[in-house]
Amino acid sequence: MTANSAGWQHHFIETNNIRLHCVIQGEGDLVILLHGFPEFWYSWRHQIPALARHFKVVVPDLRGYNDSDKPESGYDLDTLSADIQGLIENLGYLKAHIVGHDWGGTIAWHFAQRFPNVLNRLAVLNAPHPHRFMQECVSNLDQLRRSWYLLAFQVPGLPEWLIRQNLPSIVKNLFQGQAVRKGAFTTQDTEIYRAALEKPGALSSALNYYRHLLSPQTWLANWGRSPVPITVPTLVLWGEDDFLFSQKLMEGVDRLVTAPLKLKLLRDCGHWIQQEVPQTVNRELLDFLCGSQE
Repeated sequence: MTANSAGWQHHFIETNNIRLHCVIQGEGDLVILLHGFPEFWYSWRHQIPALARHFKVVVPDLRGYNDSDKPESGYDLDTLSADIQGLIENLGYLKAHIVGHDWGGTIAWHFAQRFPNVLNRLAVLNAPHPHRFMQECVSNLDQLRRSWYLLAFQVPGLPEWLIRQNLPSIVKNLFQGQAVRKGAFTTQDTEIYRAALEKPGALSSALNYYRHLLSPQTWLANWGRSPVPITVPTLVLWGEDDFLFSQKLMEGVDRLVTAPLKLKLLRDCGHWIQQEVPQTVNRELLDFLCGSQE
């Protein structure tokens, strides 16, 4: 365990037969923040201190990322959700608020379906519900065009090699190039993300998330099945100028959530929502999460 000048501490926590590196700050009800691809806990650096004034904030590096364990398997949504369920249990809590962005949001949607009794409130940032994403990939040419890289990632070994050859420019383009608010990422930020991806096994682990999601087994297991409804209060924040995800992915979300749902589109903001407009995201999250304490 180590602490730094920002006030948060670094811990390693056992869960689901692996060890997750987590950043922790604050006391109170538990809030878990789940990052996306190709990030790690650092993507929540603007949210941790703001939320920690009211909650115990725990931000894991997801399975395979940065300093967490990088097993060869377990990158399916059931296992990734079980990682988080075990984290809550091993922290000594019965329930948590879950906030997820990008892949972390996809895991959060799935977690809400699998473990509703462990969940207080759900907040999702620029992450489609897995069911809607599968639908749109099949029927929406615009989303298929945006998601071409998912298909490229299916080739074993080759994507890792190509990305490693061009990692500095790829990371810079993903964050600084694709952000609507260019000032959101400094050169130091992109170097921090690059260094995390360069850790042994991290890149293959990150790509395995996509390989499992689009595997024939996943498609067959979910084909024709209606998704389990979300039964907890849900907030969806969506940067309107997302280069990865079409806004059409938000259509019909109200039919997937039977509890109170708030959907808010944020203007002049892209995919990296909590880093591009951190103060707006912090305000929305605090309004939503603190409402459960009244």
